[in-house]
Amino acid sequence: MSKFTKTFIIGLYVIEPSIFKDARGYFFESYSQKDFHENGIDVNFKQDNESYSKKGILRGLHFQKEHQQGKLIRVIKGTVYDVAVDLRKDSLTYGKYYGIVLSEKNKKQFYIPEGFAHGFLVLSDEAIFSYKCTDFYYKDEQGGVLWNDPDIGIDWPVDSMDEIMLNERDSNWPLLREYRVEL
Repeated sequence: MSKFTKTFIIGLYVIEPSIFKDARGYFFESYSQKDFHENGIDVNFKQDNESYSKKGILRGLHFQKEHQQGKLIRVIKGTVYDVAVDLRKDSLTYGKYYGIVLSEKNKKQFYIPEGFAHGFLVLSDEAIFSYKCTDFYYKDEQGGVLWNDPDIGIDWPVDSMDEIMLNERDSNWPLLREYRVEL
């Protein structure tokens, strides 16, 4: 059975699967509906996604406006710094973030419910990032918040912001106070 740890933001969980190792390698359950249910998380995953990125790539901070997605995230190869920003307008932690290092070595997973912006920064030479979603992806519903919004204050683990590489879209999302998403 996996260990579910609540974070200071209600609904966010760090999940540490039970890993069984022997001379052949290892085995673990990357998802168990039963474990989630027993920990009070009743979700129905509808889509699995995977991305490959090189060191310094930052993807995010993304969300969908109408068809919000809960996500179960893990890293298959490499290391990333993963971040969730609370966008639930009635939440006591609105605008706050939680960040965690996920890697192929620590095998930790991160569950983010609906109502959050999400992003990650690749810390290793390359990373394969995998996640399950509770709803389908709809291109026309994309939204985002600027990755370095000073009001959110994410402490990205880099020596210099020049190390971060973004695409044009992620460089131009509005600040949270400009956008005030009604999620």
